[in-house]
Amino acid sequence: MPKRSLNSTRMELNKLKKKLIVARRGHKLLKDKRDEMMRQFLIYIEENKNLRLKVENAIRVANKNFALAQSEMTKENLDLALMSPKQSLYIDISYKNIMSVKVPQFSIKTRTSEHSDIFPYSFAMTSAALDKAIMDLSEVFGDMIKLAQTERTCQMLSSEIEKTNRRVNALEYVVIPETQESIKYISMKIEESERSNAVRLIKVKDLVLNEK
Repeated sequence: MPKRSLNSTRMELNKLKKKLIVARRGHKLLKDKRDEMMRQFLIYIEENKNLRLKVENAIRVANKNFALAQSEMTKENLDLALMSPKQSLYIDISYKNIMSVKVPQFSIKTRTSEHSDIFPYSFAMTSAALDKAIMDLSEVFGDMIKLAQTERTCQMLSSEIEKTNRRVNALEYVVIPETQESIKYISMKIEESERSNAVRLIKVKDLVLNEK
């Protein structure tokens, strides 16, 4: 219901009509934004699902090879082999704009470009299973970073979709209906006032004519 404290004037009526136009336009824009974010969100959810399965399977295989290496090597030799890593990894972060949401983009850089630097030991005293485990982890590391990126993107899109949906609902179910009711109320008051004025003018005219 409209507030009865509204000024029943044409100026107020025009302000409300402009407000209604802006609210409807904003509602459409926000609804389009929400729908597009939902489309992007579903794409990233599917990508995230596939990456997670791939990463989990790769880590499972790497763990099996590492367990096999533990059974083939002494603990001292295993600790010694992994004590001094040769390779270092760095992650650069940039951002991508998806419907005004800045989502992270991760890229990996290594200290050296030599692929053999992933092995921090000589092959003479180690198990082939350890080589395979390290190779498996090295190959899946890029997918792990990509998985972290897509999961963060999904979280940010989900949060923004929820916020946008609240704004859409507020406009659709509160602002627009209340503004329409206020416009209807003021229009009725103005029409009622105009009718009263018209009746008064007719009575005044009749009195003037009777006096003549």
